[in-house]
Amino acid sequence: MSKKTLVIGAVENPDRYAYKAAVSLVNHGHQIELFGSRKGTIKGVSIQTEFPEKIDNLDSVTLYLNPTNQQGYYDKILALQPKRVIFNPGTENPEFEEKLEKAGIQAEEACTLVLLSIGNY
Repeated sequence: MSKKTLVIGAVENPDRYAYKAAVSLVNHGHQIELFGSRKGTIKGVSIQTEFPEKIDNLDSVTLYLNPTNQQGYYDKILALQPKRVIFNPGTENPEFEEKLEKAGIQAEEACTLVLLSIGNY
């Protein structure tokens, strides 16, 4: 089942995990939305530099921003009402995870690439 996923921290650099995750999501049949600080394209999908106000049927947000850089996006991510937010290694943020859980959104400390590789996404 395809799970629409917003990749936050998306970049065109193939060495970065956000890029690898976006490619892997598409290769596993998931629809992606991309948000990053610089315009670009991954697998034919444009990286948006303006944070999306609404994404229909959003299942997951996968974070590739450190906790300090996440702070400005707390309310924007909560407003999208995803089913879950995945905190990839290095992005763990107990403060934000608590806010998500209080809003009924699952906060998951995991690696998107690993979840996809083991069929657990």
